[in-house]
Amino acid sequence: MSGTGALSGIRIFDLTRILAGPTCTQLLGDLGAEVIKIERPGQGDDTRRWGPPYVTGADGRPTGESAYYLCANRNKRSLALDISRPEGQRLARRLISRCDVLVENFKVGGLAKYGLGYEDLRAEFPGLVYCSITGFGQTGPLAARAGYDFLAQGHGGIMSITGEPDGQPLKVGVGIADVMCGMYAAVAILAALRHRDATGEGQHIDMALLDTQVAWLVNEGVNYLVSGRVPRRLGNEHPNIVPYKAFESADGWVILAVGNDRQFARWCRFAEVPELARDPRFSTNSARVENRRALYALMEPVMRRRTTAAWVDGLAALGVPCGPVNDIARVFADPQVRARGMRVEMPHPTAREGTVPLIANPIRMTVTPPDYRHPPPLLGQHTEELLRELVGATAEEIAAWREAGVVA
Repeated sequence: MSGTGALSGIRIFDLTRILAGPTCTQLLGDLGAEVIKIERPGQGDDTRRWGPPYVTGADGRPTGESAYYLCANRNKRSLALDISRPEGQRLARRLISRCDVLVENFKVGGLAKYGLGYEDLRAEFPGLVYCSITGFGQTGPLAARAGYDFLAQGHGGIMSITGEPDGQPLKVGVGIADVMCGMYAAVAILAALRHRDATGEGQHIDMALLDTQVAWLVNEGVNYLVSGRVPRRLGNEHPNIVPYKAFESADGWVILAVGNDRQFARWCRFAEVPELARDPRFSTNSARVENRRALYALMEPVMRRRTTAAWVDGLAALGVPCGPVNDIARVFADPQVRARGMRVEMPHPTAREGTVPLIANPIRMTVTPPDYRHPPPLLGQHTEELLRELVGATAEEIAAWREAGVVA
């Protein structure tokens, strides 16, 4: 069922798996859309098996539902349907006829062989918003290649500017190219629905991991386009702002992110080195950028004199941006994170405790906030109820489809 959110009444036929597509459809589901997750009988989304860790069952053993799968699949119902079979394809079309949006992340042309490509469906369902998510897009010399987050991060340049200056290129610690592509896809779907509601006309959305990765190079990408100079790795430093990095403190690490000359002068007074603010090498941000190595050599021993908490609390009172470098346990124990409700518990049919912990949606809305209706589903958990709801299937029809391996 749809939720009470802004997208209540919108139904999604979700043919995605792994992370980019599921991130997109989970976001739409959180905002009220009804998401029907179509999975291959007996196998399902690849990420179900991407563990450990797995959900712990009532017997204390792993259930086979991975934490990775849980992260992007709430607010969906699972229908196990074999679209490689002609009867499965016919059933898919009946379901699509009841949907507003189709999202898929097959290889380019992968659904056409099942008669479920955009060109196969557009005449029959002219109002359908059809979103394809691939590694390299529907066109171009690399369109046929499979795409993965790691490859997109490398090909799209973010790894070349991530890591220590003298170290190897590094990927971001989570699948950020997938996540960002999923978020861009959700925005595109909302725009297409707005157009559909105004005109009755659906359309094909072509999203690529590589395209979106290039798009979120943002300031560093435009720095290159404007200057012609290839950005280099700066570790935790900023190309245009100094001081802006993680420093070792007396008991850990602390981030200092000075955004202007006034903030730098305040840091100097608090750190009891006011002479640095008067030094012409450091008195302006432009000068500090040019002399960053000299400044950091002077700042690093000063930052080691106090604890992380002393720096964070003291500088926050002065309006100087400063914060801790938390591990993930500290993130979820943090008072601000707790106050914002960024951990949620959802009922789960096989979990030992009866619930599973998930990360909340960060969107805050006064009238139509995200809601949490369905925990990440078991494979095929809702097959029968969805077939009854959406296509009016009888018990005999469902039994016959099961016997033929069309559904599970």
